[in-house]
Amino acid sequence: MDVHHVGIAVENLEAAAQPYFSLGYSLEAEERVEGQGVQVWMLTQKGSGTRIELLQSVREDSAVAKFIAKRGPGLHHLALATADIQAELQRLLAEGAPLIDPVPRPGFGGHLVAFIHPKWAGGVLLELVQTRP
Repeated sequence: MDVHHVGIAVENLEAAAQPYFSLGYSLEAEERVEGQGVQVWMLTQKGSGTRIELLQSVREDSAVAKFIAKRGPGLHHLALATADIQAELQRLLAEGAPLIDPVPRPGFGGHLVAFIHPKWAGGVLLELVQTRP
């Protein structure tokens, strides 16, 4: 699977985006994802298509708010693109991967997403992303 984006938990989207803007990234899209309690800015590097997803909590009980309270702002997850998220989840479950989301849920941009517990991938939270057609 190709890397879809790198997710970074931040306290302030505008402040956190500035270094990336200086490095040639631009704001591709922004969206509030109510189900996850976050405001998202997707930044893209011109030419390469490399994406960085900045996540700011909009609720104290969101996973991102809890992450920042425990660890501070920083790398939150690595997202991998898949053409068939349901098949990947079934395959990973059969291999014993601890799925946070055994059923995909709506994510940023209308994509389907599912998370795999960090203990499976050496402490890294993985997100599977099936982009909408």
